[in-house]
Amino acid sequence: MRRALIVIDVQESFRARPSWEQIANPEIAEPVNRLVRSARDNGDLLIWVLHTEPGSGGVFDPRSGHVRLLEELEQPLPGEPVLHKTSHNAFTTTDLQQRLTAARVGELWVCGIRTEQCVETTARIGSDLGYEVVFVADATTTNPIGDLSAEAITERTLAVLRGRFARIATVDELAASPV
Repeated sequence: MRRALIVIDVQESFRARPSWEQIANPEIAEPVNRLVRSARDNGDLLIWVLHTEPGSGGVFDPRSGHVRLLEELEQPLPGEPVLHKTSHNAFTTTDLQQRLTAARVGELWVCGIRTEQCVETTARIGSDLGYEVVFVADATTTNPIGDLSAEAITERTLAVLRGRFARIATVDELAASPV
């Protein structure tokens, strides 16, 4: 069974927002880069996903110049697709499923920004589509929402995904496991 790493919304649009100051892990690029290097070393499929809101005039509008990967991220190599989505998950408004099917992928590792939103939603849909999903907890990050801290949101996300929609893992656990 082939594996794919899906890097979701690790993009400058989030850093351009005032709420970036409250993000749980502003150094998100470091664990994501470790996963990217691991995926490349293992010959896994690597797919980059960026959230866009064309015509919105905001930081997710492609015209803003912010819809690009964080500068400190490993950048896509030739042949690594960069998909642009307009929904909260990486499947609905892209050809992600077709790409995974064509590559005979059966396992997805997911990481990115907005633990409880785009990364969680992608994990849930991936599971519903029959993929074995690994949610890489320490390679995601989010912001507080209302009275909920980013830590509480992450804890809730891991609790609802664990054993239902995904296996929860850390970058170190995945790096230590055999290919």
